[in-house]
Amino acid sequence: MRSPVKRIATGIDVGTHATRVVVAMHTRGETPRIVGTGVSETRGLRHGYIVNKADAMKSIGVAIANAEKMAGFKIKNALLSIGGVSLESFISHGSTIISRASGEVTDQDIKKVATDAEDNLSHLANKRIVYRVPLRYKLDGKEVLGDPRGMIGTKLEVKFLFATSLEQHLDEMIQVIEELGIEVDDVIPSPIAASKVALNKKQSSVGCILANIGAETVSVAVFENEIPISLQVFPIGSTDITNDIALGLKIPLEEAEKVKLSGFGGTHSKKKLDEIIEARLCDMFELIEAHLKKINRNGLLPAGIILTGGGAGVATIEDLAKAILKLPSTTARPLGATGSKHPIKDASWLVAYGLALHAFEKPEQSEEFQIWETIKSWVKPFLP
Repeated sequence: MRSPVKRIATGIDVGTHATRVVVAMHTRGETPRIVGTGVSETRGLRHGYIVNKADAMKSIGVAIANAEKMAGFKIKNALLSIGGVSLESFISHGSTIISRASGEVTDQDIKKVATDAEDNLSHLANKRIVYRVPLRYKLDGKEVLGDPRGMIGTKLEVKFLFATSLEQHLDEMIQVIEELGIEVDDVIPSPIAASKVALNKKQSSVGCILANIGAETVSVAVFENEIPISLQVFPIGSTDITNDIALGLKIPLEEAEKVKLSGFGGTHSKKKLDEIIEARLCDMFELIEAHLKKINRNGLLPAGIILTGGGAGVATIEDLAKAILKLPSTTARPLGATGSKHPIKDASWLVAYGLALHAFEKPEQSEEFQIWETIKSWVKPFLP
């Protein structure tokens, strides 16, 4: 009897404030286990993109080394999250005439209509598509519920969501990881990665917004029918709250950070502290509200807003989100994160763990394919 196949996956979440690495192991038929984690203070980044490559490489390398030490082996491949102010989404439409004489929709038709939707995209100068998902199909003008493959018709139409990132920023981030000796298998938008752990099936089905509050950015993803229908990043984050507290209460930044998370001002006025925090959080949630209005979803998401990221630990944030957005509000809790030594304990780790889970969703490679890939890796250095 063949022993169960074990798969290893690594997620690297490079945030402006901290880099987090999660190494997970999955044995067929079992729940994924976390076997290693690593964290370090990120340097050389601003609003999610690299401004000093040497500093970025050094700080990211520390997190990777910590994860490798815990896991007990060297990380060779990983999935990388992409966020930052350059991440945005676009809606595009495509159409094609069914290729078969019988009118049956095939994989070829699905690919053709997706290509047409991509070709119809504008504003792609200096950008790269990092994520794509079909939102709705129509066959001969009638909406198709689910996958249109195998159905009979003449004209197939699709509505597609594309997420893009500035190519230069993306290439620089990948280059840093690969120069640290790790091959980047895929790049996933951070809100999509976090959703793998932060949302349950019911939330993503009935409609919700996942807000990842980072140090310098707030990234949001709106979900309906278990798929994202919009992605957006705002250039504001929890560091702005810390800076406001330091200025308002005239205290050092380190103390301001502790006060922000505890919600307790100590010798300072609690009323003044609350006013400072609420003013900046109001700015964040008003931007989110404006985005929901833009896509006609304000007040129309039954599962409400789910808060994640390092900034989600700010005291009173749930109550304020509920009041401004007029939606149910909750802070994300990791779903299914196990591991006796290295459990995921708070929302700041959801992106890195979600990346690892995303890797496990891909089909397992056959032994023959793995052997062929090994042979290719041997031959590659000798090719011209």
